[in-house]
Amino acid sequence: MSDPHPLAEGRLAALLSYLEQETQPVIVMDTGYTILGANTAYRRQFGALAGSALGRKCYQVSHGYDQPCDLSGEHCPMRRAQELKGPDRVLHIHHTPRGPEHVDVELRPVLEGSDVVAFVERLSTVRSASAQASASGLVGRSPAFVAALAAVQRVAPSDLPVLLQGESGTGKELFARAVHEGSGRAGGPFVVVDCSGLPESLFESELFGYEKGAFTGAQQRKPGLVETAAGGTLFLDEIGDVPLAMQVKLLRLIESGSFRRVGGLETRRSDFRLVAATHKPLREMLRDGSFRQDLYYRISAFPIHLPALRERRDDLPMLVESILGRSGTPLRIEPAAMDRLRAYDWPGNIRELRNVLERARLLADGASVRLEQLPAELLAAAVPGTAGRGRAPDDLALLRRAQAHDGSRAQLAAELGMSERTLYRRLKALGLGR
Repeated sequence: MSDPHPLAEGRLAALLSYLEQETQPVIVMDTGYTILGANTAYRRQFGALAGSALGRKCYQVSHGYDQPCDLSGEHCPMRRAQELKGPDRVLHIHHTPRGPEHVDVELRPVLEGSDVVAFVERLSTVRSASAQASASGLVGRSPAFVAALAAVQRVAPSDLPVLLQGESGTGKELFARAVHEGSGRAGGPFVVVDCSGLPESLFESELFGYEKGAFTGAQQRKPGLVETAAGGTLFLDEIGDVPLAMQVKLLRLIESGSFRRVGGLETRRSDFRLVAATHKPLREMLRDGSFRQDLYYRISAFPIHLPALRERRDDLPMLVESILGRSGTPLRIEPAAMDRLRAYDWPGNIRELRNVLERARLLADGASVRLEQLPAELLAAAVPGTAGRGRAPDDLALLRRAQAHDGSRAQLAAELGMSERTLYRRLKALGLGR
């Protein structure tokens, strides 16, 4: 009598018994996406879902979809693994008892001869980022954000140098910390070196330390940031600002792990993982000679693009909720104000968004942030659906005068030399009717 299923009951039991030794959550699925079994780690981590998972489709349990991931606009690791007859890996957002979470999914086919008869899926929840509003850390779920996070998950367990590239304010230090926390050095120190904040005269002594008497004011020996990072991660923020004279010493440090304190003769060593970041175009700097080519190729073994906020506008509501909820009484944001936030290009990225919302928090008298509590630059931005209409050149000046004015509307109209009715009509058109 033939087996009722390509993976017969006895073989399934043996496979699940073997997978019980896994510390990560694991499920077994057939080739039709049906979940056949789950180990204890899965039941422990996904408790509320585990009991109802057996016999259901994986995309129903993990995503709430009624069809496979690839038919819902996502990468389906099962489809790829079946084509390759080998493993595939993807970062997905899964439903969990704690809400949506980023989960690193690794899928391996179970082969009988050349036929795929089942799949083993290992799930690892990403702790360094949240797929919902959070009081701390990285927050986002847009495709551009997930792509950057997936790259971090890939490289973190290795010891490769990482180069984070993106505009100012995109969260480079948070991403660097995520690399550190996903590595085998997570228990060691995470040391930040702000290369843009160190004058050339202090760069070497801060980085490498100095011996007593090395220079005027060196009253005692001081270890440098490189020594402090031993066993952990050294994060060189804005590495494009490192003085050219220091770049050769930095290259020697990265290549050999060796250095000398200022005023010292003894060669020292420090074992650290390097993560660097910059908003500058390093390849252009190679051409004009302001950044060493050999140093560039040492630090850029694994480059990661960090998306600007305008590249991940879908994350704005979640980011706004996170920032407004991080201190004091949480505030909500009115729909008209959110429309203006979405319309703005955010040249300062998340740092600028945080500043705007902290200012709005101080101006808010109630439980919500209103349109008129946003800066004039945002109020002058075209709202969705009005692109191309623009604003009169003096609208921005009017917005600023209105926001700064402490008196009545009649007083403001008199100062501006217009009727109160005209002022009201113009303010209403700008979203400041109240």
